[in-house]
Amino acid sequence: MASLPIRLIVGLGNPGQQYESTRHNAGFWLADHYADDLKTQFTLETGFFGQLARARHDGQAVYLLKPATYMNRSGQSVGTVARFFKIESEQVLVLHDELDLPPGDVKLKKGGGHAGHNGLRDIQTTLGTADYWRLRLGIGHPRDRGLAQGVADYVLSMPGKEEMPLIDYEINSARQILISLLDGDFAAASRRLAALRQASP
Repeated sequence: MASLPIRLIVGLGNPGQQYESTRHNAGFWLADHYADDLKTQFTLETGFFGQLARARHDGQAVYLLKPATYMNRSGQSVGTVARFFKIESEQVLVLHDELDLPPGDVKLKKGGGHAGHNGLRDIQTTLGTADYWRLRLGIGHPRDRGLAQGVADYVLSMPGKEEMPLIDYEINSARQILISLLDGDFAAASRRLAALRQASP
C-alpha cells in the first residue's frame, strides 16, 4: 500500500548568483528540473520566504519551494508553507546535497539525523520532527576525494569538470522517480534508483 503522497518538494540551496553553481545548491538544481517536469515556474513569494511553484498531480495540489533565507534558515520557509497549506511532515520531500555519497549517487531516505547539514537541521527544528523524506544528492566528501579543502569551502565551490557528468546523471535519475514520489510509492522509487545506480557511469 502506498504511503501518503508528497505534496511539498523543497530544494535546498543558497540564493544569489554567487552561489548558483556551487555544490551546496544541488537541491535547487533538481527543484528547477522538477518544476520543468511539472510544467510550472517558480515565483518569489515573500510571505513564504522563498520561491514557490504550484502544480497539480492526480487532482492534488503539489508545491515546490526554494527557500530564499540562506541554507541555515531554510526551516522558516518550509514551516510557513507546510502550515499554510496544511501539509504533514511525511508529505514533505527535501532535495539536498550529500557529502556522504559520491557524485553520481542519489538515495531516498525517510527520517534520521541531519548529519551536520545546516538546512536539514533547521527544517527538523522548525517542523519539530525528523519524519520527512529526503532525496540525497551525492557530491562526495573532500577527504574521500583526497582534497585538502575544508568542508565549508568544498560545498561552496563549483564541481570540477569530471564531476558534472556524474551530477547530471544523479539529477536525471532523480527525475525518473518524480511520479512515484507524487503517488506515494516510495518502494518503487527506491527500486528505480537502485537499478539506475547499477548502471551509473
